[in-house]
Amino acid sequence: MSTELRDRFFALSTGRAEAGEVARYCAEVDAVDAEPVATLDGLAISWHPTVRHKAVRFVDAERIEAGARELFARPSEAAPHLAAVFVDPRELSFRTYENVLPLDHLFEDAGLEFELTDRETLATDAYSFSLGLPAAARARLERLDSLGLYVPPLNAASRGGDRFIFHSALLAGALTEAVTAALPQLDGFSHVNPVFRCNRFEPDDANFHRHLDTPYYDAARGHVSRYTVLLYLTGGSAAPVLDLAGGAALEEIGPFTCVIFDQRYEHEGAPYRDGRKVFLRTELIFTDPDVTHDPEIGALFSKACYWTGESVFAPELARHADACYDKVAAAHWTGLVPGAPREPFVHKRFRDVDFVANGHDFWFAKDEGVSLAECAAITLLDYFNCKLGDTPFRALCDADVIEADGTAWISGYLQERRGGSAVTPFDKSVLFPEPEERDDLCCPFHEGPRFDATRNEEIVGLYTRAQTFAKAHITPAPILMLGEEVMLDPDKFVVQGNLIHVLGKEALTPVNFAACWNSGGFPENYIEVGADVGVVHLLVPPIVFTESATGYHLQFDFFRNSWMVKHRQATVPVPTINDQDPELVEDDPQSPWLDAVDPALVAGGRRERTADLWWAGDSPLIDELYDSAG
Repeated sequence: MSTELRDRFFALSTGRAEAGEVARYCAEVDAVDAEPVATLDGLAISWHPTVRHKAVRFVDAERIEAGARELFARPSEAAPHLAAVFVDPRELSFRTYENVLPLDHLFEDAGLEFELTDRETLATDAYSFSLGLPAAARARLERLDSLGLYVPPLNAASRGGDRFIFHSALLAGALTEAVTAALPQLDGFSHVNPVFRCNRFEPDDANFHRHLDTPYYDAARGHVSRYTVLLYLTGGSAAPVLDLAGGAALEEIGPFTCVIFDQRYEHEGAPYRDGRKVFLRTELIFTDPDVTHDPEIGALFSKACYWTGESVFAPELARHADACYDKVAAAHWTGLVPGAPREPFVHKRFRDVDFVANGHDFWFAKDEGVSLAECAAITLLDYFNCKLGDTPFRALCDADVIEADGTAWISGYLQERRGGSAVTPFDKSVLFPEPEERDDLCCPFHEGPRFDATRNEEIVGLYTRAQTFAKAHITPAPILMLGEEVMLDPDKFVVQGNLIHVLGKEALTPVNFAACWNSGGFPENYIEVGADVGVVHLLVPPIVFTESATGYHLQFDFFRNSWMVKHRQATVPVPTINDQDPELVEDDPQSPWLDAVDPALVAGGRRERTADLWWAGDSPLIDELYDSAG
């Protein structure tokens, strides 16, 4: 049945199925709640749709675990390297909203020799061109529409149509050369952004509403986008095809027309009257080291991202997200314009803790059972939508949307709902008990009944290295999850003045070892998983807070230009020694702890071991455990 659900999804995605057939299919999907088979980019992935996993994404199949890879469909004949996966939209965070596909291979050997000709000035800093290109390159671009990679965007209600996002350095490079030749007056022009949005509109689709494109910015390189590039792959007429507010309104456009305009222009577009409208969007990137940062713009962008994620639970928040994105885009050029005082907030209850948030500000009532570190931990879990066990944090919260004028109401609102603690301090040392005293017995083959795995020299040696590895990933983590139980290390939340610093990961500790074994089992057979501990390592700016008599107000600006934010979540297995003979347990893995270690935790590259471990295979993890250089 799972295979049928997978295959029917793509058969029905053509849009030609009757409404009744689609409704029956949706009902069948809602009756299936199968567990996902793998994890990718922090998202649990299923190879067929289920009641939870309904959002389709496309990923490079080689990134899926080998044991599950063949279960996933390859729906695009022209892009067979892409597998379709289904994810739970509740798990999305700002890191995973967009699904950027690698499509450089599509343009290899395509003869990407582009020329922009027939220049017309539509308005100040707005131009149209005809794109001249070889037939082979034209065919590759036209093929984009037939790849079957379109998915509804998160803001589908306001933008209309379908789209997919892809990356192609080859296509961007060819366009960069063409733009450089056609618009030599663009001082500081660096390159065309290699991330493209492929948009498709059918005649009966809704318009792409009036909006501003959010500029791309990279503080590390001093890069900022200033112009939008639209490349129309199909031609047609509409009312209008493209309307630049205060500039031109194009009623008709030919295939392979390229329009380039300053991103200060608000614009909108309608579907063609007859036929499919397909176009690519990207932008021109400039080098501009003098760009400055406005903290209020960063705060508003944080809210926009937060409302995008919350709209999965409360669809009415999508319009607020769109409004915030537009305000941010305008503010990059003209500064923030004061808006209406009424804005949305979300009140959440996580277990016994109530808080109010808007994506940049998080308010908590002061309570004897809730520490400032706990408030910071809950804020991090919520903002990054971290998983507790298999469930995203936001799905574990009771939530309701509140629209209000200002924030004066929040303190009294939370005081009426004071509860208890939800995130408790935890002593990490209990996960790592000291091993038993070692004996000088050899191995189960030679010692027979006298053999004791918990005291064997080599097993205890591997156990201590496994502990060292686990400690290196668990000890620095400010937040731990044992299943759905959340715990924190208060020592990792350092308060200085009005800032909360969240301490990050430390270096691994080197350990040395050398020994040998005989038949009857190997040391790794006896090292079991004592517990799976979810860890969250965060490299984030300090959290600004203010304290009043009744509560805490925490503020984030994860998008400050001077910061690059990183976030990684993984599960660390804690080792324990099992004295049972692995030869007698046929169904169990022969190397349970080694097999359970998340590959993302293991350092890349080959290392030189400090001992010749004849029982160890070609394993990066073994290399790291026995690495003398750390």
